[in-house]
Amino acid sequence: MSDCPNGSSENEFYIVAFSTPQQEQIGLFWGILIIYLIALLGNLTIIALVCLVPKLHTPMYFFLCNLAILDVTSTTSCIPKLLAITQIQDHQISFPSCMMQIFFFVLCADGEIFTLTSMAYDRYVAICKPLLYYTIMRKNVYIVMAAFSWMSAALNSVLQIILTTILQFCYSHDIHHFFCDLNSVLALSSSDITSRKIFMFLESILISLVQFLLTIISYIYIFSAILKIRSSAGRMKSFSSCTSHLITVILFYGPITFLYMKPESEDSKDQDMLLSMLYLVVVPMLNPLVYSLRNKEVWAAILSVTKQRKTKS
Repeated sequence: MSDCPNGSSENEFYIVAFSTPQQEQIGLFWGILIIYLIALLGNLTIIALVCLVPKLHTPMYFFLCNLAILDVTSTTSCIPKLLAITQIQDHQISFPSCMMQIFFFVLCADGEIFTLTSMAYDRYVAICKPLLYYTIMRKNVYIVMAAFSWMSAALNSVLQIILTTILQFCYSHDIHHFFCDLNSVLALSSSDITSRKIFMFLESILISLVQFLLTIISYIYIFSAILKIRSSAGRMKSFSSCTSHLITVILFYGPITFLYMKPESEDSKDQDMLLSMLYLVVVPMLNPLVYSLRNKEVWAAILSVTKQRKTKS
């Protein structure tokens, strides 16, 4: 962090979090903790199944494993600190720790955007070009797609951290959020951030909007191909193969769209925290459920792993 002219710059921030009465803090703590643990259990289960069960060594489940890793990373980077705030009132966070939260939040957000686009392309090839699926989606192809997603997200995260560390924070250090949200931190800067806001706007168009449009285009072709299938059973089978991904896309882009597109108001900060809570805690909990409840392959994998353990014991 740059030093202020008057030397008043501090090396820590104060996370305000939720302005709830003390008696409600315990309920909030247990509610967040339970959802967080369910999210961890569900995503770690998906990761373990994809790694252990050969039948799940396909492009779709490979991308799903990457998505689960991103969900675990995003929640773990922010939620433990929030639990400390609600339980022991530890609102202080050092500047390096704050930058680490921003880094992992941006990394996971961008990583999920690229991964969801890759999964949409995978579904497009599977439904629109089924005979060429294993020719197009070769192992080296989907590994390169995943590597590109991680590297692009990591580069953007590093860039955001570099641009944030050169700013000055001379006055307020109170972050009106439950974690070091990038926009909330930038709002505290005493430096001129006009160019930074323009850069973030252009970047959001380049990353979020372009990737979202690519996903939409993929589904336009997918739905068009499904409607051309003559049998209703064939249409249902093809549609069900992309239902889980479509629900995941809606769960991801829904809170993000409301978060950045809603008009500013007096209740804006509370709405931002609520939407961020949906994105950071609720959605990572729902993603494994979406891919497991209606997925026979996942249930078969769970049963096979369970039988193997019983046989060994």
